[in-house]
Amino acid sequence: NTSFNTNHSICRFLARSFPELGIQGNTAVEKTEVDHWLLFAQGRLSCANDFTSAVVYLDTVLGPITYLVGHSVTIADFAVWECLHSNSAWQKLYTSGEAPVNVKRYYKYLCEQPVFSSIMKKTPKVEVKGGGGKDKKTESSVKKDEGKFVDLPGAEMGKVVVRFPPEASGFLHVGHAKAALLNYYYREMFKGTLIMRFDDTNPAKESSEFEQVILEDVAMLGIKYDKFSHTSDHFDLMLDLCTKMIKEGKAYVDNTEPEQMKKEREERVENDNRKNSVEKNLKMWEEMKKGSDSGLKSCVRAKLDMQSDNGCLRDPTMYRCKNETHVKTGNKYKAYPTYDFACPIVDSVEGVTHALRTTEYHDRDDQYFWFIEALKLRKPHIYEYSRLNLQNTVLSKRKLTWFVNEGIVDGWDDPRMPTVRGVLRRGLTVEGLKQFIVAQGSSRSVVMMEWDKIWSVNKKVIDPIVPRYTALLKDDVVPVTMKGAVESMKQVPKHPKNGEIGDKDTWYSPLIYIEGADAELISEGEMVTFVNWGNINFTKIVKENGKVKSMEAVLNLDNKDFKKTQKITWLAVTDKAPFIPCVCVQYDHIITKPILAKGEDFKQYVNRNSKQDNVMYGDPCLKDLKKGDIIQLQRRGYYICDQPYESVSVFTGKCGPCVLLNIPDGHQKEMPTAGSKHKQEGSAKEKAQSKKGKAAEKSPKDENPPSSTNLDVVDLYNRTKAQGERVRNLKTEKAKKELVDTEVKILLALKAEYKAVTGKDWKPDDPPKATLPSATSSVKGDAGKLNEEIAAQGNKVRDLKSAKASKGDIDTAVKALLALKAEYKTATGSDWKPGCVPPSIGAPPASASTGGAAADINNKIAAQGDKVRQLKSDKASK
Repeated sequence: NTSFNTNHSICRFLARSFPELGIQGNTAVEKTEVDHWLLFAQGRLSCANDFTSAVVYLDTVLGPITYLVGHSVTIADFAVWECLHSNSAWQKLYTSGEAPVNVKRYYKYLCEQPVFSSIMKKTPKVEVKGGGGKDKKTESSVKKDEGKFVDLPGAEMGKVVVRFPPEASGFLHVGHAKAALLNYYYREMFKGTLIMRFDDTNPAKESSEFEQVILEDVAMLGIKYDKFSHTSDHFDLMLDLCTKMIKEGKAYVDNTEPEQMKKEREERVENDNRKNSVEKNLKMWEEMKKGSDSGLKSCVRAKLDMQSDNGCLRDPTMYRCKNETHVKTGNKYKAYPTYDFACPIVDSVEGVTHALRTTEYHDRDDQYFWFIEALKLRKPHIYEYSRLNLQNTVLSKRKLTWFVNEGIVDGWDDPRMPTVRGVLRRGLTVEGLKQFIVAQGSSRSVVMMEWDKIWSVNKKVIDPIVPRYTALLKDDVVPVTMKGAVESMKQVPKHPKNGEIGDKDTWYSPLIYIEGADAELISEGEMVTFVNWGNINFTKIVKENGKVKSMEAVLNLDNKDFKKTQKITWLAVTDKAPFIPCVCVQYDHIITKPILAKGEDFKQYVNRNSKQDNVMYGDPCLKDLKKGDIIQLQRRGYYICDQPYESVSVFTGKCGPCVLLNIPDGHQKEMPTAGSKHKQEGSAKEKAQSKKGKAAEKSPKDENPPSSTNLDVVDLYNRTKAQGERVRNLKTEKAKKELVDTEVKILLALKAEYKAVTGKDWKPDDPPKATLPSATSSVKGDAGKLNEEIAAQGNKVRDLKSAKASKGDIDTAVKALLALKAEYKTATGSDWKPGCVPPSIGAPPASASTGGAAADINNKIAAQGDKVRQLKSDKASK
């Protein structure tokens, strides 16, 4: 017989007994969130010492939502409400009016619901201790971590209408997520309306596929909108309004060449078309609507002020012609409104009361309101907030598309991409993202954020609820023969501090594997602690060439002193529970420079080696992981299951390993290592940034240019010069634009390479001086030249594939690439890898005597280390 002796266990049992009520959550994610809140209520919210911080956390989470999980009451709400209702400290805050606004709203709302009010009538009222005085510590603690949300001007409860208007031209990224969540926050705060609107004013960019993707992304963020629309729903109205403005002399049709128009705007010059008669403008407008040859060369411009200091008021474009087929309206229209003209109209007619826009639109606000007044439309409020800027990241769709097309990432949902799908696949939880966005508030301060801040918030969400497992680096395990051990199994908690997560099977046997990095730190006679087992005495260590090959140990389980021992993770070798093959994937930033200057070419800082796979022996329990499950590999970090283990893959007929993606925890400054004890040293740049902290965050220093022989520089200079002449000749011969563009890209790449090598821009009248390199550098230069040729040929192959060239051309290019790689291996003795530093060709091997001396020194160091540890164990004098 099973008995339940806690409120939350009973709640779980009842909820599972009546699933039709839906009070335990409807999906696996919702059920997990419910478990999190039950644990939260039983733990932090019920602990007097943690109560203040728990309320702060709860207030942050409740910012954009009504219920803790989903869109209806669950047992999570009952558990949290019960803790608040029965807590005198909370009642003191609530009755004095000093409770955090979101928790107060949430508690009051639940109390007004029939089921909760009936409970209140049947339970005794909680006595408020200490009177109704002001608890300044609690108030300040609560406010300290709250994001600042400014009340919307003119907002009325139940009447606020906001909108989220993305363009359906790509996947949503974290910047869009901030916009969506802020609008949703205010919708929830004022119990208003959220309009999901696609801005489809540019038929060349939109696609129905992206619309579906964006709607799925919005759903993944837990955002529920009230109305759905397209800007194109109002195209007929906008055509009429444009005609009206032309008739009233507030707009005119301009057929000036685009470059000339841009120049006139910059120089504040009015052109002759501004003086067109209304009749002429209407005639040209009709040609635009037909999409005729003359109409295609024209645009409609608002007649504002060409002398304005605000460039957005210098007669902005209202309409232009597009020959493309629109995803929703087909070929019905030939002229399409610009976003600047359409946005204020649609906001007004759809009833939007508050248009939330990033500060980069500030200069367009006057233009927005000018259109509203000129058309005599209802005037919405505009509220500005800062856009989300992240280090080592580009959010431009054009730039992100480049990463996808170049094959640097595997797609829009690649875990290295800043898209909503990418970060969620990487292991960022929706709850973590919400908390981060809400913590930023609606501030207008423009800051450059580190990713670490997001990941540290995420860690607080997942750490209390994720199970713990073990994995060892396959190529670095050391066998340990354990005397006194017998093959057996027992269950241990999956989480050391959260028994409600459940237990896991842990196997023991006479043969144990530990990781080499740990083995190197153990000396004979030392006692260490095996996690989930006990203390172990190491009796023998066998080394070969200074490296530990095997070990022998004896159980010392009666010794319960774990304070000063090294803690080791391990796996037992047994046929009854074989290891699960798994691959742990570590990621780095795809942009190496934290902050790119305006106009700086991001391609100079692309990290083509941002992914590292580590083949591991996994805990037998990993076989039960499902896609999306988050775990902690002990002493390694947090991971999300990207591909579950398959005993027989449906694609290969072989075993499919469990693929785990590393989730940053907000503290790692470099790519996590495979070693279980130590981290690899970061690069000099990473160390500098770590030391500088926020100074490096705001103004990172440029790296020193890599060294190179002068002859290499001269050769690079000459190749750049020759490429420039080739481009000029092509332009003179009026070659096809596609060919010219291709050659210009090569020229720009050569100039960027020259700047990276020399630290200065390429100039036609500033050739570098040639000096003779040493014999060693010239030999290494041969490898360097091969390295460059391989990289260039690889780029050529990718370009051919992107351009969908013929199979014959691609095969020829691939064969040339393979030949260069073979030549490189012959010259250097090693395979070519992207980003590798070519070794010196023909460098003499270290002599045997040198190797022997190194081994001798290594042994002396190891012996001295043993001596130091022994002295510390004996508590010798300092």
